Parts: sequence; C-alpha cells; structure tokens
Amino acid sequence: MSRLPAGVLREASIDVGAIATNVRHLRKLTESEVIAVVKADGYGHGAVRAAAGALEGGASRLGVADVGEALALRRGGITAPILAWLHAPGADFAEAAWAGVELGISSFDQLQAAAAASSDRAVGVHLKLETGLGRNGIAPEDYHRVFSEAARLERIGRLRVIGLFSHLSNASAEDDRAALHAFQDAVATASAAGLAPPLRHIAATHAAIALPEARLGCVRVGLGVYGLSPFADRSSADLGLRPAMTLRAAVAAVRRVPAGHGVSYGYDYRTDRDTTLALVPLGYADGVPRHASGAGPVEIGGHRYRVAGRIAMDQFVVDVADAAVAVGDEVVLFGDPTLGAPAADDWAEAAGTINYEVVTRIGPRVPRRQVST
Repeated sequence: MSRLPAGVLREASIDVGAIATNVRHLRKLTESEVIAVVKADGYGHGAVRAAAGALEGGASRLGVADVGEALALRRGGITAPILAWLHAPGADFAEAAWAGVELGISSFDQLQAAAAASSDRAVGVHLKLETGLGRNGIAPEDYHRVFSEAARLERIGRLRVIGLFSHLSNASAEDDRAALHAFQDAVATASAAGLAPPLRHIAATHAAIALPEARLGCVRVGLGVYGLSPFADRSSADLGLRPAMTLRAAVAAVRRVPAGHGVSYGYDYRTDRDTTLALVPLGYADGVPRHASGAGPVEIGGHRYRVAGRIAMDQFVVDVADAAVAVGDEVVLFGDPTLGAPAADDWAEAAGTINYEVVTRIGPRVPRRQVST
C-alpha cells in the first residue's frame, strides 16, 4: 500500500515535465506558436512553475487574466513576454508598462490609457475583438475608431500593436466558424487602417485541436497545457496529453462500524453491513466539491471507492468494506488515469461541473510539491 511521507496530510503533486511535454505536443500538433495560459495561479498548478514548464516546452508567450498576475510572474523570475487582458475600470498601466507586460485592449479608453503609460519605450498591446461571445472586446461599431487611433499611436512610437485576438464559444463548429469569419473581417478592417500585427490568435485548446482553420499560426492554450481534455468524448490520453496534477492525502483515521451506522453530516449514508470507514483529510475548504458528496471517486491501494455521505469542510469518509486500509495509506482523488488514478473529469462528472473548475479550485491549504518526469 502506497503511503505519503511522514507528516504529510494532503498534497497536490505537480508534474512540470508533463506541462512541458503537453506544450511540446500541442506545438507539433498545431504547427503554431503557443501562448500558454497560466492565469488563476496556473489553473491551480502554481503560475511560476507552470510558466517555467510551458516555456521549457516551447511556448513563446504566456497569458494571464490581469496585470497583477503578470507582475507576480515577473517577481517570480519569468522574463518571457506576458499578455494580460482583463482590466479594472480606469486602470493605470504604468507598472505593467515598466515591467514589459503586454496589454489586451478592449476599448478606446483602454487604448488611451496604455499610450499614456508609455515612457522610454512603446507599450505592447493586443487588440481584443468582440466576435460574438458577448464579453469584453472592442465592439464592431468601434473598430474603425480604435484601429485608426492605434495605428496613429504606433506611428508616433507610443504603442506596438503585437496582436489581434478574440475568444470562441465552443458552442458548435458552426458557431465557432461564424466567429472566426467575423474575426477575419475585423483583421481586414485593421489592415485597411494601417495595422499589421505579427500575431492573430482566437483558438484555445478546444479549437486548436478540433478546428484547424482557427489556428492562424498562433494558438492560446490553457487546459491542454495541464494535460486535461476540453472534449466530453475524448480523454487526455486520446489527445496525447498527460495530466500534470495529482491530488492525494493520507488516511487520517480508520474505524470499524456495524450495519446501520450513519456517516458524516445528515446521515445521508448509512452502512448496510459491518464495514470499515476511512477518513480522508480533504474537504470543500481545500476545493473538493461538496456537490460530489456520495459520488466522488478515490483510489486506495489499487481499488476504487466513492465518497460515503457528505463532504465536509476539512474531510470526507470512504467506505472501504473489508479492505485492509490503515492510517497513513495514500488516497488519490485524481491524477493520471493511465496510471490507475481517477481523472479530474470523474470528479467533474460527480459534481456536475467541468474539469477546469476541479483543478483550479484546489485551495492554498493544499501544499504543491513539484515533480518532473
């Protein structure tokens, strides 16, 4: 029976080698430049270590949601180009400009603010275009005004327009192609205004794999970097990807109970025979979804079990029947299913959510241990 090191209650091991391998694979598959998205603390894997792994695998740029995340990467020693695209109203971009952070621009006001942050060097920007998703991005009726002003600011050395980009909905191939056509029309409008940015990017992991015409020589991938699949009908292994996170804990207590014994709050689960209960020290405060109560899978000693009763804030219980489980034995919640672990997808199904959320929500109380294979 596998065991965690002495004194370790819970941990998420992060395989940086898998991250590098995944990026390398996606580069080869798409024959495109890769912007690796490391927002939300690298989807819960740790932003700096995820960035390092992605760059090792050949990513040319990193993507984050906001400037604060970009500056944290800079403080962590990451010197590669970083794009941040979600900004507070009235944001001051001076610190971002000083740190060489590239800015995603969604409005005329943001364009002006980026130019105002220019000092001894032009600020790099990517113009975000609204192509049907209904979120942020320059509205089609504002294209001419923004493109013309961006071209003027570029001519006088205040800005460098590095890219044009947008997001797809993944609702259907037809919807994504419609958005892609709208994007290509916007690119033509930008060109007519005098802009010729070297990068265009609209494909995330889903479209980078399934919609080749959306690659455009540059893809902006997030989920695939971490070895997870965006498809309901294709696993990570089907896509040639390796999950990078394994969430595990040590059995904290073992108790033999009679038939009819209630388990956890509300007694949603009662034993139907004499059995053994194992206590797992992970709960919803650690990001284990409470909605997976009674359903979330775990692996102990090569056998698969499910959560018995409700997941609590700090712990949950597993009914292991007559298995010889002992305090300190390893419990794997999810990891690489090709190695016998449940998948993050299994927890997503149990909780009625998506694998993105399962890994991203793992909280700071769970130590991350970096490994590389």
